[in-house]
Amino acid sequence: MSRQPLGWYVRRLRRMSPTELAWRTRDHVRRTAWAYQQVRPGQDADIQLPLRRDLTFPAVLPPHAADGVPDEARTTIIQTADAILAGKLEVLGVDRTDLKAPDWFRDPTTGRRSDPAEYTFKLNHRNEDLVGNIKQVWELSRHHHLTQLAAAWYLTHDDKYADRVADHLNDWWRSNPFLSGVHWASGIEIGIRLISWAWIRRLLDDWPEVTDLFEHNELALRQLYWHQRYLAAFESRGSSANNHVIAEAAGQLVGACAFPWFAQSDKWRTNAAELLERELDANTFPSGVNRELATDYHRFVSELGLYAALEADKAGHPLSGQTWALLTRTVDVAAAIVDSTLRPPRQGDDDEGMVLVLDPPDVHNWSAYLSLCAAVVGRADWWPDSPRTATAVLAGSLVNGPQPHRPAQRPDHFADAGITILRSRDEGPEIWCRGDAGPHGFLSIAAHAHCDALSLEVRVGGVDILADPGTYCYHGEEEWRNYFRSTIAHNTVEVAGAEQSVWGGPFLWLRGATGKVRRYAADGDVMTWDAEHDGYQSGDTPITHRRTAVLDGGVLRVEDQLDAAADVRIAWHLGPDVTVELDGATGRLKWPNGSAVVELPAGLSWTAHCGGDDPLLGWYSPRFGRKVPITTLVGAGRLGPDSPAISRFQFRS
Repeated sequence: MSRQPLGWYVRRLRRMSPTELAWRTRDHVRRTAWAYQQVRPGQDADIQLPLRRDLTFPAVLPPHAADGVPDEARTTIIQTADAILAGKLEVLGVDRTDLKAPDWFRDPTTGRRSDPAEYTFKLNHRNEDLVGNIKQVWELSRHHHLTQLAAAWYLTHDDKYADRVADHLNDWWRSNPFLSGVHWASGIEIGIRLISWAWIRRLLDDWPEVTDLFEHNELALRQLYWHQRYLAAFESRGSSANNHVIAEAAGQLVGACAFPWFAQSDKWRTNAAELLERELDANTFPSGVNRELATDYHRFVSELGLYAALEADKAGHPLSGQTWALLTRTVDVAAAIVDSTLRPPRQGDDDEGMVLVLDPPDVHNWSAYLSLCAAVVGRADWWPDSPRTATAVLAGSLVNGPQPHRPAQRPDHFADAGITILRSRDEGPEIWCRGDAGPHGFLSIAAHAHCDALSLEVRVGGVDILADPGTYCYHGEEEWRNYFRSTIAHNTVEVAGAEQSVWGGPFLWLRGATGKVRRYAADGDVMTWDAEHDGYQSGDTPITHRRTAVLDGGVLRVEDQLDAAADVRIAWHLGPDVTVELDGATGRLKWPNGSAVVELPAGLSWTAHCGGDDPLLGWYSPRFGRKVPITTLVGAGRLGPDSPAISRFQFRS
């Protein structure tokens, strides 16, 4: 990936308000002016830290908290920690084998290594030729592998785990002095590191050498000060004030509460709490759904808020009741939208971002997240069960009790966010269907949105039948980034070869389709969702796409209609476990332990595509950094007001 073209900067500027332009100008001046404060690797940092006299770590775990960790969780944590000691860990889909002594600046996917001595604000971290895949480079420096090692020490008191934590932290702190290198380029990374360090210090509290690693270590004290000073100075704002600013505020709040060792700590804590509460409110619909409408970012932001709120409570400076109520709504949403196997929707971007990692993460379901939520805010009566994790047990040991005022029944329709879950209520494997008819992401750039208006996602017993494609990548592979966000990559209707929404860069949208639910009804076993969107209103002939989905027992009926005639392509993307025999407009679907028959609109010409490269079609990303071929059924032809297209999926005989 080369430097961003001039056109991108012009398009990006057009999505900014005058206020944001003024702020970014001031921010650029500050970044330039701070160059003299850079400390280069190996340079003696001439700094007098404004330390308080009392360097006590105030928020330790209660005695015997480890006794509540389930045996299975304990075993997997130790097994993973042993693999990390051997240098092995999967990081964003890449099997790393270099973790005994990692190079913090080398991208394992491209082999490129950024300059550790470059002033961070002069280093173009979006340029893959300079830094490699920045997600891979940054991920290891969130220090999640070290929180897992610290958790293993906490459960075993085997010093080999703590020793490796100390070795890696000291090496990282030494290699990344203030404003040098790529790890100072993003506030979200800095915020997450502070959360990791707070929990490392907490988990190692009984280790005899822990104060030598933190309280009595000049490297640690400098980094804690630098990280918090950076976050206080460089705040994400305007069209970028999404999950990034929440991660920054959460990290600052956790850092100031867990390490209140500096003259500015009280001010940092107060300002971070105010910012976090304000931005959580701005980023969340009244229903509790995250406004970015990218499901995994809903989890990510919710976790950020929960961990920051826990830390503030433990420090004696609790967040407001309104914020706790908001966070509780986010977790009730999470419990409501998962399928029977605790898998969430796959709406929008998903880069597997984690806040705190103690248990080995399972990116395929929300079991661990719901376990954490249950421990922190308590379960509503209708919540699905999820096994306890070490993270849930230890985080739960810091809370005072469950949150009140919960929904009496499991909600299926979130009108403000345009998310609707149709769910079978008869015997047999659950039929789960998500309908998407909401806004196109959040703020003017809608960074993590996809062209998925009126798309459907269908599972039977947790198996993807009609699959959302996922994300696959952010940087470095523009063609693939665009495919996985495109209209044709989703289970919806493409009109006249156009995109529903228009992108201007990998995280920049110039125009977004807005969906609207016209009707939602649940009458016994029959659930109806009727919606439309305006994504095709800007052409010579403005067109509205309307879709109605009715789940009646074991049959899903989908009707697509346009209010003006146009050429279309309807895509049905089958999950990776599904095979199909296509005979004209009839498809016989099979997957392990299941089958279905689909009757497709006979007025369209239907073809099957699998792993196509020219054009890209028939692909699925099971997780960030990985893609596999799937079968996509495409119906091409013409639709109009008097010729709706009806697809009928029969899952039960």
